[in-house]
Amino acid sequence: MYIKKLPKKTVVQLFNAILSLQTKQECKAFFDDLCTMNEVKSFIQRLEVARMLRDGDTYMDIQVETSASSATITRIKKLLDYGSGGYQIVLDRIESSDKY
Repeated sequence: MYIKKLPKKTVVQLFNAILSLQTKQECKAFFDDLCTMNEVKSFIQRLEVARMLRDGDTYMDIQVETSASSATITRIKKLLDYGSGGYQIVLDRIESSDKY
C-alpha cells in the first residue's frame, strides 16, 4: 500500500536483508541494531492490535491492553480489511506455529 511510494532499490535491499535472517537470535540482533526501542515497541503494538482485532476484541479492550490510540486501532482495522494482506499472512503463520 505505502511501499510503492518508496525507492524500489532500497526497499528490495531491506526485504532481502530481513529474508536473509535465519534464526530468532539473528532477527533480534538485526532489529536491535536497525530500530530504536520506540520503533520496535510500535511494531509490537501494531501486531498485537491486529491480532486482537482479528480475534474480535473491542476497541476499548484493545486500547486498555495495548495502550494504542483509537486512530492506530482504526488504521490497523482498515489495513486488515483493505490492505495488502500482510497482517493476515503473518498472523496465520504465527498462530499456526504458536511460537511467540
